[in-house]
Amino acid sequence: MDIGASGAPPKVWEPIARHSIYVGFDPDRRELHDVAEGQYARSIIINEAVTSASDQNQVHFYLTQSPYCSSTLPPDTAALAKYLFSDLFVVEREVLVPASPLNAVIDRLRLQGVDWFKTDSQGTDLRLFQSLKDNLRERVLAIDIEPGLIDAYRGEDLFVDAHRELIRQGFWLSFLDVKGTVRMKRTTLQAMTNQYPKLKDSHIYQSIHPSPGWCEARYLRTLESLAERNAEVRDYALLWVFAMVERQWGYALDIAHAYKQQFAQDSVSSLLRDLPLKLIIQKNRNFRSIARRFLPHRFIQFLHWCRGKIHV
Repeated sequence: MDIGASGAPPKVWEPIARHSIYVGFDPDRRELHDVAEGQYARSIIINEAVTSASDQNQVHFYLTQSPYCSSTLPPDTAALAKYLFSDLFVVEREVLVPASPLNAVIDRLRLQGVDWFKTDSQGTDLRLFQSLKDNLRERVLAIDIEPGLIDAYRGEDLFVDAHRELIRQGFWLSFLDVKGTVRMKRTTLQAMTNQYPKLKDSHIYQSIHPSPGWCEARYLRTLESLAERNAEVRDYALLWVFAMVERQWGYALDIAHAYKQQFAQDSVSSLLRDLPLKLIIQKNRNFRSIARRFLPHRFIQFLHWCRGKIHV
């Protein structure tokens, strides 16, 4: 599930795309891309907002100068004014857009659940995940979020809040990429260019170290969390697949060991062990390449064996 689907689907999904159902949401069509035909087993693009509220069918949407900054939350102009990229958040217009509660969409599409939950909702990542029904939320195996480190939107879910809650719910942080921008008021730059007309934005961005502003974070479900709810074979197997495409081959071996203890030694447990071991020993960084060379037919059979399509 891809909430905030401006741009292409995440590249990390490419190795499993043909076995996955893709559901993308974005009410701002300016940068909304169609998914290539045949890339996914099934792809659905929904041009509406999703909301954490259970009783909303419309929401206010703030269309900003940059489509990637549009949100259901109003930009915090006072806080943003301290940063050079504040003009990207200038609201060009405010519109009412169709919206659906997340659970209602899942019911409408007759999905059994969400396996990999990705949201870049510009300020509401945590509350959207929290809005999932308990039985759906506890079955999510991987989460991608892009929360703020600064107050870019009024009342937004910041990284510190999301991280604390996701750890509490049985996830661990697999990847974190801190992004940033220049801490400098645009009014200051404008005053400087009045005195030095040759001074450009590019000079500032090239010479000043960016300050942290937001981050891209990926979480995977812990084995302890699976054990607590007596998870099924599919959950362990699919978590292994996600660990592999995420290049967490050590964690994939942890899953293989837990699978063997939980479900006994079989041909699947051997596969779960052998492929990450081969990647580690060969120091091969290209998972897709080695997966084709090493047991390619068994790997494809294994994805099918996961009983049903993956939901992303």
